[in-house]
Amino acid sequence: MFSGSVIFAESPFTTIQMLWINLIMDTFAALALATESPTDKQILRSPISRSEPIVDAVMWRDIFGQSIYQIFMILTILSFG
Repeated sequence: MFSGSVIFAESPFTTIQMLWINLIMDTFAALALATESPTDKQILRSPISRSEPIVDAVMWRDIFGQSIYQIFMILTILSFG
């Protein structure tokens, strides 16, 4: 939204459209988490240490990789679509 606003001097989506996108995406994520039943492996797993990071190196790589990919694709679609 920020880069689309900066490049084209107007937002690609209106405020109401962004609220609907957020509502739909959050609903599907919540349903996916709420409807999956726990397995025995998850229940028997020992707790994780407090000093262990929540996001490890592989997760950071995936987050940054997806961010770069999505920014590139969105800017391509906004520019040429």
